[in-house]
Amino acid sequence: MRVVVTGATGYLGGRLCAALADAGHAVRALARRSSDVSGLAPGVELAYGDVTDADSLAAAFDGCDAVFHAAASVEPWLPDSSVFLKVNVRGLENVLKAAKRTPTVKKIVYTSSFFAIGPTDGYVADETQMHPGKAFCTEYEKSKVLADRIALQAATEGVPITIVYPGVIYGPGKLTTGNLVSRILIERFNGRLPGYIGDGYDRESFCHVDDVVSGHIAAMEKGRVGERYLLTGENMSFKQIFNMAANITNTKAPLFHVPLWLIEVYGWISVFVSRITGKLPLISYPTVHVLRHQWSYSCDKAKTELGYSPRNLTEGLSEVLLWLKDEKQIKF
Repeated sequence: MRVVVTGATGYLGGRLCAALADAGHAVRALARRSSDVSGLAPGVELAYGDVTDADSLAAAFDGCDAVFHAAASVEPWLPDSSVFLKVNVRGLENVLKAAKRTPTVKKIVYTSSFFAIGPTDGYVADETQMHPGKAFCTEYEKSKVLADRIALQAATEGVPITIVYPGVIYGPGKLTTGNLVSRILIERFNGRLPGYIGDGYDRESFCHVDDVVSGHIAAMEKGRVGERYLLTGENMSFKQIFNMAANITNTKAPLFHVPLWLIEVYGWISVFVSRITGKLPLISYPTVHVLRHQWSYSCDKAKTELGYSPRNLTEGLSEVLLWLKDEKQIKF
């Protein structure tokens, strides 16, 4: 098949392009002219464009059988919050319009986020949960909820869209915001994050990037139109992640907890500094709002219908820690 991938130079999008090419598909990567395209897999066709530019999408989609819409602004905080609406919401609308005008497109796989499903304080949710839409931890979360409604509405109108919802993605690759776990492990093993994050109430669903990529391809091949699929994994807190990392590396686990109120103060300071320097912070105050909730999910539907098979965290974290060591990002 001939497929096009938006967000092709991102953490997830780049690995998706490579996997699709390895599977024998003709891959076209949509990238902005300002993006670093040096990491694209050999044989991937490059098309310059932007999800905020509808005309560029029409040209990129021409002749393609399937569209993977993975482009998004994923930061928990940006100095200009309108970017989330422009890229994540209006960008999806542009993708849908362009796909409708392209006769060859028979399938759209849209990469949403677990945030669009909503928090799960005290329980494990599945795809039947709809976000209440009343309160949001971050502008990113709000934008993905709005986009989710647009995608679901499009499905009712006959658009051949399948929606996938990755959890907290981790694994080797670019150290972007999308690879938050690796960035936090770097802080932990370099002594800049000496304690546990909060009291351990937080609970996230962690999934390896390559498993999520496989889930995307399976969604193209087997996913039912209009259906939602959670591409998640084991549900754990960052306290458990730190303990597991210490056990894997035979190093000491943290001896104390850093309270969330203190991390939030640090987040506000980081945002203030960011406004001066222009460099986005690793931890901002909206991140702490996320950590005050639980985000636990079941991926049983994806396992049954797509053959999704997430690896366990022990195996996945072992790989990531060795990769970070080889990259000289951490020592143990």
